[in-house]
Amino acid sequence: MNLLIKSATLIDPTQPALHLKKRDLLIEKGQIRAIGTGLREGGNTRVIRLENLFVSPGWFDSGVSFGEPGFEERETIANGLKVAAASGFAGVVLNTNTNPTPDTSGDIVFLKDAARGQVSELFPMGTLSVKSRGEDLSEMHDMHQAGAVGFSDYKTPLENPNLLKLALLYVQHFGGLAHSFPMDAQVSAKGQVHEGNVSVTLGLKGIPALAEELRIARDLALLEYTGGRLHIPTISSAHSVALIASAKKKGLDVSCSVAIHNLWFTEESLEGFDSRFKVLPPLRSQRDVKALRKALKEGVIDFVTTDHCPMDIEEKRKEFDLASFGTVGLEGAFGVLNQIFGTEASVEILTRGRERFGLRRPVLKEGEKAVLTLFNPEQQSVLEADTLLSSSKNAIFLGVPLVGKAYGVIVGERNSL
Repeated sequence: MNLLIKSATLIDPTQPALHLKKRDLLIEKGQIRAIGTGLREGGNTRVIRLENLFVSPGWFDSGVSFGEPGFEERETIANGLKVAAASGFAGVVLNTNTNPTPDTSGDIVFLKDAARGQVSELFPMGTLSVKSRGEDLSEMHDMHQAGAVGFSDYKTPLENPNLLKLALLYVQHFGGLAHSFPMDAQVSAKGQVHEGNVSVTLGLKGIPALAEELRIARDLALLEYTGGRLHIPTISSAHSVALIASAKKKGLDVSCSVAIHNLWFTEESLEGFDSRFKVLPPLRSQRDVKALRKALKEGVIDFVTTDHCPMDIEEKRKEFDLASFGTVGLEGAFGVLNQIFGTEASVEILTRGRERFGLRRPVLKEGEKAVLTLFNPEQQSVLEADTLLSSSKNAIFLGVPLVGKAYGVIVGERNSL
């Protein structure tokens, strides 16, 4: 069925003649067939009229976790992609924290097959090392050929610097993207929260920002030596921003991301010992939050991630030091980001990232594949546990007033509206 979107305000700075203009869009056979005013539907056409409707290129998340295979009780791929679509994300990169971990081409094919038929697109990553053990390189080239868009051991630090050196050299042969989670396991030890006044007050072992910064400094030195392409996911400190800014000025091919919750909450949120706020990297100081927001807006931080990580209730409803790290993040992400940066800047941030993973960035242009997010930037709501679509309910933004809500997405001939 064709779609006719009526009276939508378009947001796409790459198309200045249409940016912030109110237009109709005709979608035929998954393509943007016409953009204009007063467009009329033909046969077999569904008309979409929604309150205060805005349309942008489809939003993108550079790192989500679902569960399947191995942890389907947390979230299946099918349900996770339905959550993504309802939250406005037309494409997501899938992290490697599954059981088994995806370290062969067959694993990548399985993940792509599991996502087939869903509206939002799934782009799997493969592990950088076999079983994420940090000992031997995985079959990166074969996984790349099968569709892996990057290589990551998720939140397992690469303790062997030579392994990252070899990975950075190896991926140059096929344009792959190596990830390194920025955490020195010896410095962070068994830390639970940001090391500072709050951790001392609560009597919880801290994770100093130094643990992140030492690892970033090491990995950037390796990148300068080897060349190649490096991505540093979910940075959280002001000095990490400075290190990456300096590396970019040198011309190093490095990118980084930040989790939305690290832009909103600080370590003070932990004073109630609520394990929803137990995330990795931890929530840090107000100074760090301010630096992260500035760096994201200026492009030093390349893109934002929801860091969506469903966990069983049994893994969260424990004493704080025994609870697992992680939060559900897709739902409510736009409603938070929109309050920090405003609508135009938030959409610009949410549409970044595809190119880094070798994917084509969608645009609002006639003849292009329809990869669209439909949303209302002014709709107000509060995220509640009983309205969450995610199978798991460990959402850090529960109870937070939101400004802005997605209606859904259109990807080719499929839509979630």
